[in-house]
Amino acid sequence: MKSPIPDYLRQVLEKARPDDSGQLANYIDVLAKADPSKMAIALSTVDGNLYSAGDDEVEFSIQSISKAFVYAIAIEDAGLPRVLEKIGVEPSGDAFNKLSLQPGTNRPMNPMINAGAIAAHTLVAGESASAEERVDHILKVLSKLAGRQLKVDEEVYEAELKDANRNMAIGYMLKAAGIISCDPQDAVRGYIRQGSITTNVRDLAMMAATLANAGVNPITGEEIMPHQSARQVLSVMTTCGMYDAAGDWVSRVGMPAKSGVAGGIIGALPGQVGIAVFSPKLDERGNSFRGVKMFEQLSSEMGLHMMDISQGSMWE
Repeated sequence: MKSPIPDYLRQVLEKARPDDSGQLANYIDVLAKADPSKMAIALSTVDGNLYSAGDDEVEFSIQSISKAFVYAIAIEDAGLPRVLEKIGVEPSGDAFNKLSLQPGTNRPMNPMINAGAIAAHTLVAGESASAEERVDHILKVLSKLAGRQLKVDEEVYEAELKDANRNMAIGYMLKAAGIISCDPQDAVRGYIRQGSITTNVRDLAMMAATLANAGVNPITGEEIMPHQSARQVLSVMTTCGMYDAAGDWVSRVGMPAKSGVAGGIIGALPGQVGIAVFSPKLDERGNSFRGVKMFEQLSSEMGLHMMDISQGSMWE
């Protein structure tokens, strides 16, 4: 029997399409040239059924969505106690690129803001690893999560590195605070490089579904990360993944999520489904404008809010 899900996903796309609000990420010249008409959506159940609609083969840089998965890799490589020594788990309520650390501990507030993500990057593959070893390891794991070989978009990387002054300042702040031990410039270059990895919505839906499936890729059956790591990542995504819009997101959409300034958003409902959307124009908080609209519709109509007691049987 033909599944009705692809047709429904197309309806969700077309309902969001007429609203042309938002702006491209014009502070990165490559992203400022993105085609604002592109839109896509994908959904993967934890038993391996993958559906998509729209421009689902269009590739875009993963950007800050990488933070969730690199946090998981850091936990695997350094251990959760060591990661928690370096990075907090509290919502910041601030912009993602603010130069700030927790009073007393000097830790970044959480791994979903730039300061925390740069710190997490340095914990990958061991604290003595080179910048190249860290990025190679991240690319390998993200490719396993997606189920295909991913690559770095060199044009995006060079464009972001050219204007990386604020992130470089964050790197030096982390070094001065004793949070990172490697060269701050190497840390920031690696962090920018991880965000320049290209994906499409089908990749991201599978990656999100792996988080929802306790770290096991729903199609390959491979355990990419331990259950405890997936749980930690989902917990922090719930409270911090959408930056200073996290509270609004949880109340309206109600699932762990992470956004990126290229226009992607992922959501993962534990035990059920991973979802990804793409639309390049962003709202004032740096989240895809149409992407948020699509998630709101999915959550409302499909009962995906994690506080909705009726959602437990929807895939049976």
